Amino acid sequence: MSSASTPGPPGARPAATTTRGRPPKLDQARTVDVALALLDEVGLDALTMRRLAEAMDVRAGALYRYFATKHELLTAMAEALLADCLDRPLPSPDWSERLAELARRMRSALLSRRDGARVYAGTHSTGRHTLGFADTLIGVLREADFAPDDAARAALTVVNFTLGHTLEEQAARQVTDDGPADPERLREAVTPAQYPHLAPALPVLTSTDFAAHFTFGLRLLIEGLRATGRGPASPGADG
Repeated sequence: MSSASTPGPPGARPAATTTRGRPPKLDQARTVDVALALLDEVGLDALTMRRLAEAMDVRAGALYRYFATKHELLTAMAEALLADCLDRPLPSPDWSERLAELARRMRSALLSRRDGARVYAGTHSTGRHTLGFADTLIGVLREADFAPDDAARAALTVVNFTLGHTLEEQAARQVTDDGPADPERLREAVTPAQYPHLAPALPVLTSTDFAAHFTFGLRLLIEGLRATGRGPASPGADG
């Protein structure tokens, strides 16, 4: 006896056919999930539509039903990267700490996947995670009395700093993972006689404490925003 559908009241649409066994091989969300897993495995340079199709056990052309180009796929992956950035409330009422926390969450999100910053760079998602993050970031600044234009530019600066720093961080980590790191070459090349200012800075320049570098740069950025006199807590603000 067939159990393909269940009778309903007169005029109702037939119930959906029940299928058993393996779930469908291909849908948009699963494609992004598999692409992110494959990214961790092989890196961005080796992530091709053909390789993704093989990982999903489908024909390469089937992927184009959801993503017409690889850039569209990367945009969806970038959107997924920010999914957890707003999963909990911001802890502090102070605008500067809230801003810093959002930057830290973005950095963590990009670091959560191999080449995450490279995936994110150059994409312009209009998904709810990306737009929600941007809205929250600008909202923190607007609530701190920054004008709309200033808030938008400040938000772009925070995002660009975070993205740029994480690009460099992941690139440096990749060099360390793949072979001899460059810092030793730098130490050998920089002599106090030839580079008197660079030589004393080598301990910091060759440090792999990327969190400390990020914290320092973020603090400079926020103090620069304070110095503009546009926020309520800024020294010398005009009323």
